[in-house]
Amino acid sequence: MRSTYWVLGVGALTVIGINVNSAASNADRLAHQTQRPSERPGIPDRPEFLFDPLTTAFVDPAWQLFMIIAATVGAIAIFAEYSTGLIRTTFAAVPDRQAVIAAKMTVVSVVMLTLGTLVSGTSFGVTQMLLRDYGGLSLGDPGALRAVAAAALLAPLCALVGMAVGAAVRHAAGSVVTVIALLLLVPALFQGERFRWVKEVGNAMPLSAWERLVTNPERAHDLGKYPLTVTEAWIVYGAWATAAVAIAVLVVRRRDV
Repeated sequence: MRSTYWVLGVGALTVIGINVNSAASNADRLAHQTQRPSERPGIPDRPEFLFDPLTTAFVDPAWQLFMIIAATVGAIAIFAEYSTGLIRTTFAAVPDRQAVIAAKMTVVSVVMLTLGTLVSGTSFGVTQMLLRDYGGLSLGDPGALRAVAAAALLAPLCALVGMAVGAAVRHAAGSVVTVIALLLLVPALFQGERFRWVKEVGNAMPLSAWERLVTNPERAHDLGKYPLTVTEAWIVYGAWATAAVAIAVLVVRRRDV
């Protein structure tokens, strides 16, 4: 669809713009700050009092918006043909439904990975350049490359989830609402630490995994009673991608058009 190009382009610029604005605002604030917290009398030089430049490249609202855009585009790639009836023509031309869905997922994944890499790399590069006088990072710093990679992979991951939802729901509004609820609302509902199983469910969501992977290891962070490890976060990425592909292929192959 022609509108997809506009959605991806405007969405990418919006995400980069939010991150760059965050970096510029912090640079201006630090420029007018006479003393750093660690230089004030009685306050020790501790990591939790230090400014974290990595957070400016990965502002939560910006990347949550990017998740919605990627997932919506993924869902459109599936339900658009079902809603117009063109899916019958597609399957008539290529009766192997599994091959059709595999091709769609491959194309969408490559496009979204390219876009994700562009947005992630640009956000990191520009924000750290603006903060070069205030501890700006390079890709060689601890956790930097991991954060850029995790943000880049978030786009194809969410797109695959969107495709799975689109294949199962096959309705525009229903698919979009379902995928937003799945990716953003469910993690928000499972953040309490009173019961471990509640937190574990929250940890198993893509948003929680992304937040863990973009965390700066050189700064102190409260990860809670039941923290998600870096290895577990990567496993969450892989598990969601695998499950999304399996669900989409199974649903398309078994359900009537």
